[in-house]
Amino acid sequence: MAEQDSFLHLARPLGPASIGAQPSTAPLSVTIQPQAIFSILDHSTRRPVDQERVIGTLLGTRSEDGTEIEIRNCYAVPHTETAEQVEVDMDYQKQMLALHLKANPREVLVGWYATSTDLNTFSALIQNFYGQQGDGTWPHPAVHLTVSTVPGKEIESRTYISAPIGVTAERAADSCLFIPVPHELKYGEAEKSGLELISSAKDNEDRSQGMLTDLEGLERAIQHVLDMLERVSNYVNNVLDEEATPSSALGQFLMNALSLAPKVDPQDIERDFNAHIQDVLVVSYLANTIRTQIDLSNRLATAALTLGTGDAVAGDANKDGGDNKNQRGGGDRRNKGRGQQRQQEA
Repeated sequence: MAEQDSFLHLARPLGPASIGAQPSTAPLSVTIQPQAIFSILDHSTRRPVDQERVIGTLLGTRSEDGTEIEIRNCYAVPHTETAEQVEVDMDYQKQMLALHLKANPREVLVGWYATSTDLNTFSALIQNFYGQQGDGTWPHPAVHLTVSTVPGKEIESRTYISAPIGVTAERAADSCLFIPVPHELKYGEAEKSGLELISSAKDNEDRSQGMLTDLEGLERAIQHVLDMLERVSNYVNNVLDEEATPSSALGQFLMNALSLAPKVDPQDIERDFNAHIQDVLVVSYLANTIRTQIDLSNRLATAALTLGTGDAVAGDANKDGGDNKNQRGGGDRRNKGRGQQRQQEA
């Protein structure tokens, strides 16, 4: 080893010529909304047969210091990729980004996605395009989201940011170091019911699930609560029987949860529940009655307008005919009276 001439060459990362133009690589956390994952999966299922992966743009919100990113939306970007080269429709990307920012002014460009876990030279080239100045995310790092869409396997997602590495000027555009960053899939209470309904379709052969009625949803929610109570009861019994290891943190959590329960007798709960159902039925009956009355009133008004026009015309004609007849009759009586008066004078 000492006889051979060996050395280690270190090169400074290449970047823009201006001072302080390097993008930030500070630690950050990424939150992904479910609708973004659904859009990516839909894009993957609609891809051509000969295309291995698809790419698109990620949009969302970023905190003031840039350490927290929330991915809310995304859209597909056409591209062609072979073993030798990759082509991305940049004009389409810029036009779609401008239109989306007009429709959603609170969102910003945060990065791009790909339906493949491979990180190659083409990935670095696209990453540098999204992280550039002007139309990119600079001075914030661009987030790269990879989603595996292999049939029959679980969906695996990863997020990265990039940092420049010391290479030649010719390789600076298609070279970067991908740094993994933590991420989580977050959804609210309003989206939880929809996700549970979608996940229940996996148990059906046709992979479809119909919409549940209000009573079915209530029944499923009550059954879910009963299952959780049974699990807690079994755990407590096992701890008391020394068959399970006690946990002080879990015991404190259960105590806090039970302290929030109202101190109400079961008979009172049943009575209030039945009274609430009766109130709902009364309101539904009144609403249907009012709807029926309004419909009946509209039909009667339409019928009155249709029939009333013909009666009015016939009535006017009869009135005119009666007046003319009376006038003729009066004239005949006056003429007859004058003729009798002349005969008496003669």
